[in-house]
Amino acid sequence: MRLSLISSRRALISLAAALFFLPAMAQSPAPIKLALIEGLSGPFGNTGEAVVRNIAWAVERVNARGGVKTAQGMRPMLLERYDSKGQSEEALSSLKSAIDDGAQVVLQGNSSANASALIDAINKHNEREPSKRVLFLNYSAVDPALTNEKCSFWHFRFDAHADMRMTALMQVFREDKKIEAAYLIGQDYSFGQAVLREARKQIGELRPDVKIVGEELHPIGRVKDFLPYAAKIKASGAQAVITGNWGNDLTLLVKAAREAGYNGKFYTFYGNALGAPAALGDAGLDRVIAVADWLPNVPGQASAAFYQSFRQRFSKPSEDYVHVRMQLMVEALAQAVEKAGSTEPIALALALEKARVSMAGQTGFMRAEDHQFQQPLVVGVMQRQGEPGVPFDVEGSGYGFKVVRQIKAEQARLPSTCKMVRPQ
Repeated sequence: MRLSLISSRRALISLAAALFFLPAMAQSPAPIKLALIEGLSGPFGNTGEAVVRNIAWAVERVNARGGVKTAQGMRPMLLERYDSKGQSEEALSSLKSAIDDGAQVVLQGNSSANASALIDAINKHNEREPSKRVLFLNYSAVDPALTNEKCSFWHFRFDAHADMRMTALMQVFREDKKIEAAYLIGQDYSFGQAVLREARKQIGELRPDVKIVGEELHPIGRVKDFLPYAAKIKASGAQAVITGNWGNDLTLLVKAAREAGYNGKFYTFYGNALGAPAALGDAGLDRVIAVADWLPNVPGQASAAFYQSFRQRFSKPSEDYVHVRMQLMVEALAQAVEKAGSTEPIALALALEKARVSMAGQTGFMRAEDHQFQQPLVVGVMQRQGEPGVPFDVEGSGYGFKVVRQIKAEQARLPSTCKMVRPQ
């Protein structure tokens, strides 16, 4: 009888404790849901997974300091993945699922075509359902139109767009007096078309003596054998190839060029990662040039410490893909939430327009007129690890990129034609 009474008292105490803590648990601020809509399978699945690591690492750092301060208290960030398979239709389906799941912030970048579809869908959704609005943070979709004629109050781009990148790349190209002929090749969609269009324009303005001996667009993600393209490049007599190709479309292209015995230079947007250096090997030394927002061999202790920290978190050579801009994007979001005091989309967007963030010795800020992030850019050339200026290699390949040009944010800036429609 005595044991039964004691047991009953313990049960009552436990129930009372549970009831005491229940209101506190119920009032605990919900996490800030970030919906990453990306191609995590299919021909570019490796690029999507590489993005996941970057964003997850940035979110981990925010949560390690307690989350983000809001009027409701400290709120952690929660990253949720949605596989678009690299297709616009799947991206739109993922957007609907993310909104239904309570996300107020959408992240995407690997494909300007998908980004364009998302912008249109979010514009319509936010007008139709103002109580369930979302923001779109873009880390890699660089078709210039997205912050020009297609600019949106709900869209923020944290990468330099294609014309900005081409302008930086051309600072090195224009000084290479050995180039007499160039071959332009890219993926046949809005971004690839924009790269070739701007390359043609800037070569005409900066190096009118250079002849464009080939200009070609190929299906995105569908070419398995680039040898026919490489053969045409070699036969053209071009001393340089300019391409915005990314993912497997770049890796397979440079592999084919090596097999075809092409000895010219590659001026690239993404030749510094995802298998391209290893695919070229010694054939790429001093011949592969890449433009980026940041490279691991950017001089300075802050940059080196940042890169080493990432490599400690993700130590496999295949995981060696890190971008400062993706970290700055998450930090800018955290900063904007704290200034707005909430994730209410209009207040958050107005705060994000004023974001200024720093990391790894790099500072960038959001331009309010078109929501195009302004940041420094760098151009690097492929060399062996251990050479002066190349303490770090890429993906364990033994090859890294020496920084040969640093462009300040004000030098990388370009005017915008955006006529932004703001919510009333």
